[in-house]
Amino acid sequence: MDIGEILSYGFLQRALVAGSLIAVLCSVLGVFLVLRRLSLIGDGLAHVTFGSVALALFLGFHSALTTVAAIPCVLLASLGVLRLTEKAKIYGDTAIGIVSSLGIAIGVLLASMAGGFNVDLFSYLFGNILSISTTELLISAGLFLVVLVSVALNYNELFAITFDEELAKSAGISTKRINSILVLLTALTVVLAMKVVGIMLISALLILPAVSALQLAKGFKTAILLAALIGMGTVIIGIFASFVMNLPTGATIVLVNFVLFALTFVIKTLRR
Repeated sequence: MDIGEILSYGFLQRALVAGSLIAVLCSVLGVFLVLRRLSLIGDGLAHVTFGSVALALFLGFHSALTTVAAIPCVLLASLGVLRLTEKAKIYGDTAIGIVSSLGIAIGVLLASMAGGFNVDLFSYLFGNILSISTTELLISAGLFLVVLVSVALNYNELFAITFDEELAKSAGISTKRINSILVLLTALTVVLAMKVVGIMLISALLILPAVSALQLAKGFKTAILLAALIGMGTVIIGIFASFVMNLPTGATIVLVNFVLFALTFVIKTLRR
């Protein structure tokens, strides 16, 4: 089967477009999160997404609308992590752990009340991008524009708090507002990414392209651009590889990312 024949499938076209959009978002935000040591927030919000999806399915939402239904819950959870860190004076990873455990507990409870894990919920856990619908593709495109424009408009402030939050605060930047924007954008991206690699593997899509880019890039903007290219490239390769070899798409994408990270690590070591 050649490339042209593979690309003739509508479901694969939707998967490639949606996967590329989401990969760019995860990679760009991942650079900020990794440098701020907040990379595990993706994992925590993914668990909240699981609870939100379980709630949506429990309430009878159509599977195509579960993404929209999950967004408000995950946005509130992201702000909850931030407020716990600020008000309760606890470390970020502890706040993430609290919100994460609550999300997964609610998800398991609702799944149990609904009679167990059905096929829909299982697909959200491990991803099923090849089944993405036109509606979900349009939602992904809309949120892609929202997140990317927000990052562009607040780039200087995000850059400042990434490297020195105290200095940014003394320079008159509203660090609370920028932190809120960052976690809200991450929450939107996590909800989008659940169909690409699944709730259980979302953190890998946020972390691996960013870390791979940081191994090679010599500047911050270069790191962001390189991370976006790596994220998009690995998702495209992963989708093609999983389709041809009949492998789980989400897991294949993550493995391709890990192989590339290993290569960049070797390259950086040889440079030294």
